[in-house]
Amino acid sequence: MNYADRNLLHWRRNLAVCVFGSFTTLVSLSMLLPFLPLYVQQLGVTSQAAVVQWSAVAFGATFFGTALTAPIWGRLADRYGRKPMLVRAAIGMAVVMSMIGLARDVTDLVVLRLIAGLIGGYASASIVMIGSQVPKEKAGWALGVLSTGALSGNLIGPLVGGFLPEFVGIRGTFFVGGAMIAVAAITTILLIREDFDRASDGARRHRGTRIERGSSRWPVIAALLSTAMMVLLANMSIEPIITVYIGHLGVALDDQARIAGVIMACSALGSILTAARLGALADRVGSWNVIIGCLLLTGAVMVPQAFVTQWWQLAILRGLMGMTIAGLLPAIAKLIRHSVEEHNTGKVLGYLQSAQFSGQVIGPLIGGQVGAHFGLHPVFLVTGALLVFCAGINGWVKNRFHSGVLKFTKNDHQIHN
Repeated sequence: MNYADRNLLHWRRNLAVCVFGSFTTLVSLSMLLPFLPLYVQQLGVTSQAAVVQWSAVAFGATFFGTALTAPIWGRLADRYGRKPMLVRAAIGMAVVMSMIGLARDVTDLVVLRLIAGLIGGYASASIVMIGSQVPKEKAGWALGVLSTGALSGNLIGPLVGGFLPEFVGIRGTFFVGGAMIAVAAITTILLIREDFDRASDGARRHRGTRIERGSSRWPVIAALLSTAMMVLLANMSIEPIITVYIGHLGVALDDQARIAGVIMACSALGSILTAARLGALADRVGSWNVIIGCLLLTGAVMVPQAFVTQWWQLAILRGLMGMTIAGLLPAIAKLIRHSVEEHNTGKVLGYLQSAQFSGQVIGPLIGGQVGAHFGLHPVFLVTGALLVFCAGINGWVKNRFHSGVLKFTKNDHQIHN
């Protein structure tokens, strides 16, 4: 009996715990957004330009750290089990989040944010666990539900960060965040169930090597990893310039931060509404069809954003974009999960997380450069064109290599059983 079969009774319970843990940790990580520049100023940075620069570095440090270590944690999950990785991430993030409240200067802030990315990654570890345990016919729906929990955390976090410092102070907010993650750690330790046999599950790492090297699935995996990076790149290339963009639409300076927050929330809300539904759709009609369709729709919705004349028009289009983009990551994760051997699931899903966080780091850089040299409108047009191009690449890969992956998956299932 393989790993997924042995954990068939646990995956729904584990999914509920992982959704709660992902929500909690991402609320804690994202609630610093409204007051991050203020905290940088408290730590001794006075120049406005330097405040913006250090805020960007501190914010991106966590994503950079996670991109570096996600494949390592995924490999260790294959070797030692998925639950230890969840516990490690939750405890580590609880400690580091609290330490951020004790930072003495901006260097401490950046280093601690980097460490949070290096040792954290609860949401990433959750994807590895659920992706490994959930039955194939439910994978899209389960990963969509998990994505909804993470997206909800990213939506609620800045709202909490907007009012909590008034009651506990900026430093106290980090202690509250650490306590929230500690609750997730305790819940994970007590409620997560995993039947992991290190002797048998670890031994399978060596039996699949020959098939692994000879299979045609690696072009498929490369295309899916590139697509995952492009999804986050497309979203994050726009987010940093939204405040500037709505200023060009006539929004008063005093209202720009509030309106920008509303527009960003529309995108997250759209994704929350459709992530689980599109994941379930991938279970019914196939992940490839959902991936290609969502890429085309997202690219199409991106273009009119360059020609809006009112901020509410941009908000509606960002909401629609959130609805179309939400189906991509669950469908990609499902397809990758069922394109590799069971004993390599953690490693390859770790690469998936690394690709996503790389997109979050690269996106703002590309968006900023295009906006600075060619104006704000081309940022939307270039991003839309890249998404459509990515849809074409995925269509070609599907037709060229997908049958080989299906054959490999069937053979691998027979070997493991």
